[in-house]
Amino acid sequence: MAVLKVDLSACQGYANCVVGADDYCDLDDDGLVVLLQATVEEADRARVEAAAKSCPASALWLEDR
Repeated sequence: MAVLKVDLSACQGYANCVVGADDYCDLDDDGLVVLLQATVEEADRARVEAAAKSCPASALWLEDR
């Protein structure tokens, strides 16, 4: 299992994470990422990892537990 992490100071509001993993990420009223859930199920890992890697600001990443 992995945990989705975010560096809010790096987030620029590109929303690539929302497009790729809208069940894990959303944007708040300021356009910054909000994690809807941080624990990533193994079945979702590849999709969520791809969404995190698609962030131009490198604000998201996965950490293994």
